[in-house]
Amino acid sequence: MPAEQRKINEKRPDGMSKQTDSDESEPEIISEGSFHIMEERYAKKGTPQNRANQKNRPAQVQGSTEKGRDKNGPKGSGAKKAALVTAAVLSGLTVSAAGAYTYMGLQYRDVFFPNTKINGLDASGKNVEQVKQMIDDGMDEYTLNLEERGGVTEQIGGEEIGLHSEYDGSLEQLLAGQELMRWGLHWLEGSEHTIETMIVYDSDKLNQAVDGLDCMDESKTELPENAYLSQYQQGIGYEVIPEQGGTRVVPEKVRQGVADAITNLQDRVSLEELDAYEKARITKEDPALNAQAEEWNKYVNVTVTYQFGNQTQVLDGDTIHTWMTEDDQGGLILDEDKVAEYVAELAKNYDTAYQPKTLRTAYGSTVTITGGNYGWRINRKAEAAALSEIIRSGKSQEREPVYSQTAASRGERDYGNTYVEINLTAQHLYFYKNGELLVESDFVSGNESRGMSTPAGAFPLTYKQRNATLRGEGYATPVSYWMPFNGGIGMHDAGWRGSFGGKIYKTNGSHGCINLPPSVAKTIYENITSGIPVLCYHLDGTNKGTTSSPPKSASVAPTAPTSAPPPTPETAPLPVESETVLETLPAETAPQETGPVEGGPSSGETNPVGPGFTEAPAGPGETAPNPPQPENPPAPSEPAPVETPAAPAPDMSGGPGVVDTPAPAPVGPGV
Repeated sequence: MPAEQRKINEKRPDGMSKQTDSDESEPEIISEGSFHIMEERYAKKGTPQNRANQKNRPAQVQGSTEKGRDKNGPKGSGAKKAALVTAAVLSGLTVSAAGAYTYMGLQYRDVFFPNTKINGLDASGKNVEQVKQMIDDGMDEYTLNLEERGGVTEQIGGEEIGLHSEYDGSLEQLLAGQELMRWGLHWLEGSEHTIETMIVYDSDKLNQAVDGLDCMDESKTELPENAYLSQYQQGIGYEVIPEQGGTRVVPEKVRQGVADAITNLQDRVSLEELDAYEKARITKEDPALNAQAEEWNKYVNVTVTYQFGNQTQVLDGDTIHTWMTEDDQGGLILDEDKVAEYVAELAKNYDTAYQPKTLRTAYGSTVTITGGNYGWRINRKAEAAALSEIIRSGKSQEREPVYSQTAASRGERDYGNTYVEINLTAQHLYFYKNGELLVESDFVSGNESRGMSTPAGAFPLTYKQRNATLRGEGYATPVSYWMPFNGGIGMHDAGWRGSFGGKIYKTNGSHGCINLPPSVAKTIYENITSGIPVLCYHLDGTNKGTTSSPPKSASVAPTAPTSAPPPTPETAPLPVESETVLETLPAETAPQETGPVEGGPSSGETNPVGPGFTEAPAGPGETAPNPPQPENPPAPSEPAPVETPAAPAPDMSGGPGVVDTPAPAPVGPGV
């Protein structure tokens, strides 16, 4: 070695040449592309020293300082030098950090990156042999626990499925594929790998083991239950009952889940987490089921409050739900027959038509009138239809039912305080208007000897008509005031009669009508309207043996009752209607029918309230008459025809209606 070289080397404690020092003093930039070159260099040199400390050697610093000094330079040259020094320091730090990252990456040449999992095992920082050992250790006495519903656990052991390990170089390939410069990314994100070739088992034995589990035996499991609609609950209605999961599994999901768990050497697997159980077809979230619950609750949440005067009856879900059924498609069916039955029960309880009436007579005594159709009467068919629609609408309400016939008031005295009181025994009537006696008079009723007695009962006035011709078998009689109340039986003027009352009716009575003096008929006609009750009764002890002549004046002044004052009015009377409005009762009634059974008409509304209805005779031995019929009875809501009166009947045996003068056939009108 030359002397100069030896001298330099002697001055340098590390024995390195100046050129080497120069190389060391410059920053060494390491890229991913030059990583393998560095790897080889480090392999030759061993672990690198921290050569960054060499910049602090006096000779290097001194040389660098002297070389850069300019004694004659500008004043700001010192700041420039300081900036250069700062930049050099930062550059050095960057180089140091890069070197440290590279150094750490080199630590993973033979081991797996941080956060690396292989077949579920943590392989971080372990080499291939260490990973293999973990796998082998995991298979020794391996048992997989299957967690099932209801806290049940079943096991599959490694021995019964022939579990063992086999290595085919996959681990080595995985390690060799690591990019060392990406160790930091793996440290942050981690990675998982599954190598199926390492874990080996007998597939047939595994299938046998799985099929032998109790959870796979259908006889030991329960099917799931669909969600469904609850039974009706008072005050609540209907609720959706959630589905029940059961314990029946899907075999394919169990087999796959077990195989995956064994491959990863898991010691447990949850069938619930595997979603291996059969599901109910209908869940609590099912739109159709929830729509059904909503519809059914709409029906049962309806409250209908019926008003019957001071009485109420409430219909609500407690009853409505018994009328509801489900069709084959799950739709709701409202049983119309049961709705009709409910309305029929309302009619039975609250109808007063055909029901007995208690009347305190003008004679002071009280009678019970059992015949006739006067009173409240629900139109069963119409109300049933209306009620069904209310239920379907889901809207609660207060209501009165649809009536085919109404009365003056509610309560025992549904006839109110405007009515005609007809005592068939005394052959005398009273007409009360608003509780005041307007007119009273004798009359002649139906011919008792010919079986034409006027029936007792309570009837609504059907209509009224001026100048009608009453026709029957063998006669046609014009009248000025026609007021029917019981089919073809009515009140009318009988100007052909010279007297009224007494016993005329027994042998020379009418065909069933109430024959009145013309002035009385006129007064009644002018003050009565359709619907006003006509109360006919018998009262023993009130027979009169004498007759009376008709009043001479057409206007009859109100007089008091002969025996006792009229009953005290309970309710306001029906309003007085115009003479030009001739009314009939609803057209749903039919003529010539008998009275109701069990207190009222049938649900088909067949019992009559209008012309043509004939009650059974009130008195013993009486028969229903064949009453006269008007020639042109008015149609509902139409004015009555006005007919020119016919010529008077010929005078036979003293004229028509001669008192107590029997004749072989009716003389004159005979009505």
